[in-house]
Amino acid sequence: MSAANARAVTRGVVFIHSTPAALCPHIGWALESVLAAAAPIEWIKQPVAPGTVRTELSWMAEPGTGAKLASALRGWVDVRYEVTEEPSPGCDGSRWSHTPSLGIHHAWTAASGDVVVSEDRLRAALAASKGDPELFRAEMAELLGTAWDQELEPFRYAGEGAPVRWLHRVS
Repeated sequence: MSAANARAVTRGVVFIHSTPAALCPHIGWALESVLAAAAPIEWIKQPVAPGTVRTELSWMAEPGTGAKLASALRGWVDVRYEVTEEPSPGCDGSRWSHTPSLGIHHAWTAASGDVVVSEDRLRAALAASKGDPELFRAEMAELLGTAWDQELEPFRYAGEGAPVRWLHRVS
C-alpha cells in the first residue's frame, strides 16, 4: 500500500450496557450501517436490569467512527451505552456515554482513558462558578461526566468477563 493510499485507523469499543431485547436487531443494523460490515452480535442477559440484554463490540475503522456509532445509537432512549474511540495520529480519543435519565455525554480522552478537559472548558467552568468552590465542583463533575459514570458503573461491573466481538470496517 502506498503512502497516498494509507489511511489512519483507530479502534474502539461499543458497550451496550442494557437494552430491551426488542431493540437488538435495530441496534445491530445501526452498527452494521456505520461499520459497513456484518455485526455478529451475541446478546446476554443484563443482571442489573432484569428483562434487558447487553453486548460489547470492539471495532477498527477510520478516526471519527466513534462519533458516527454514538450518533447511530442516540435515538433510543431506553438504551444505556458507551462508545469509545482510542486516540490516533492527529485525533484525540473520545468517550460517549448515554443513559435514559441523563441523555448523552461526550468527553475527550487521553491514551490512558482518562477524561481530558480543555483549557477553554476549564476557564468557562471557573467563570460559571464565580469563585464558589461548590459550584466549581459541580461544573467539573459535569465536564468529567461523573453522573454518567455513577449511573453506568453497576452495568459496567455486570459486564466483566462478557464475550467481545471484533468488527472491522471494510473499505
